[in-house]
Amino acid sequence: MNYLVKINAVKTTNELEDAWSNEDYKALLARFEYPDAAQLKPAELKEYLFLAISDFEPHEAAAILLDYKCSDQLVDGQIDNLSHEMLRTKTFENYSEIDLHHDLFNINQLLYSAYNGKFPLGTVNLVEMEIKGDDNVEELTKETALKALSYGLSENNLINRLLSDQIEGHKAFPEAEGIVWELQHKGDDVYTLTISEKWLTKTEITNPEYECTVVPFEEHQEAN
Repeated sequence: MNYLVKINAVKTTNELEDAWSNEDYKALLARFEYPDAAQLKPAELKEYLFLAISDFEPHEAAAILLDYKCSDQLVDGQIDNLSHEMLRTKTFENYSEIDLHHDLFNINQLLYSAYNGKFPLGTVNLVEMEIKGDDNVEELTKETALKALSYGLSENNLINRLLSDQIEGHKAFPEAEGIVWELQHKGDDVYTLTISEKWLTKTEITNPEYECTVVPFEEHQEAN
């Protein structure tokens, strides 16, 4: 399908809004052994959670958060290894399971704030873009949005270097679900795409407005 794409803005941030709800904070306060979370005002929850977290060793706190957020995808040994690795490296960029990067980023940033920088600082980009296709009825998926976005990026961009076969439709592209953390429809043809700086930096956007053709994997297979 053919698309008209216009990249309107890129906002870099260290913390994603609504990554943690008040219910998350209350549940975590209980896990960090704070006894009176129910008595706290909503505006106090995050501050008291940071205080509760700081009573634990950094790797212990990381393990508690990993268990809370990722226990359905990680076994105890993986949680233990990651809880130590998070202090040394950007696991939200480098961990082998791309689908976990979004959760690992949110965990890391909570720990970064609670421990005043003992954990690596992470950054993500919020890309506001207009994407208009030939068929406006079709729902825009993360895969389609990422493929369309790739045509505005430099050849040296990691997506274009490592995943060119997927971008061109020669291979299936399950990685898109983990690379694009969120795809929010803002109305009309405007979307906001959340993506780690590992995959996209502002300087790699070389063409902010263009036309492109996105070829789905199944369609490419039929053509061959």
